[in-house]
Amino acid sequence: MNTKKETLSMVLTALFTAIIIIMAFTPLGYIPLGVINATIIHIPVILGAIFLGPKKGAFLGFIFGLTSFIKNTVTPATVSAFVFSPVLAASQFGVSGVFKSAFICFVPRILVGVFPYFVYVFIKWLSSGNAAKVKMAVLDAVISLIAFAGLAQLLGKQMKSGSTVLAVVIAVAIFAVLMVVSVKNDTGVIAYAYAGLTGALTNTLIVMPSIYLLYHDAYAAATNVAQDALLGVIVGVIGFNGVIEAVLAAIIVAAVSGALVHVVPTYANRK
Repeated sequence: MNTKKETLSMVLTALFTAIIIIMAFTPLGYIPLGVINATIIHIPVILGAIFLGPKKGAFLGFIFGLTSFIKNTVTPATVSAFVFSPVLAASQFGVSGVFKSAFICFVPRILVGVFPYFVYVFIKWLSSGNAAKVKMAVLDAVISLIAFAGLAQLLGKQMKSGSTVLAVVIAVAIFAVLMVVSVKNDTGVIAYAYAGLTGALTNTLIVMPSIYLLYHDAYAAATNVAQDALLGVIVGVIGFNGVIEAVLAAIIVAAVSGALVHVVPTYANRK
């Protein structure tokens, strides 16, 4: 039985690794949404965390970071590519640049393969046992409040009036959807969705603030943004790109995991 588990684990690890590489070096890793391209390369990493556990999830996250490092070093698409390339950073900022860019390029991506597993296990625990619906309702309310706070901040910068009302409407809609899924959840879909959400936000919420803290002046100059306006740009990326990618990750991870679990048990269920 252990041999079968190890073989299954190796096959899935190789499969997810291949998918990450293909997605990273082809347009398949991005979904065009008109004004932006939403990154979905982290999806296989999140799935790896759920079905292979945090150790192999971290390995897949490292592969994700490695592909980013290679792309930004060999074929830099923007003048700010040094943020994800220790090699380019070394030529501009010396040894300190190596450590800064290595952190931004690898650490958030490795954690993308770790945090979703524990969130998945936590949500599965929360959605079972006594008062499961009450516990899930509280969690859904907390998530909706966080969404409201973020939306109010983002929309307030984009709209002269009505931003608070719109933020409330969207937050209520999010709460309603989460409650419907939570109440009708018989297959762990909500746990998969929250794991996907966590993985995407882990990447965004570590990468963007790290760029601001570690490369404030250099990034502002490279992107032709005024230094006093950089924080607003960072917040805008988190609030727009980050939210869209998180929602997409939640939907895709829930859909793929819901199908894959009928063939391959999750890591938590194999332990």
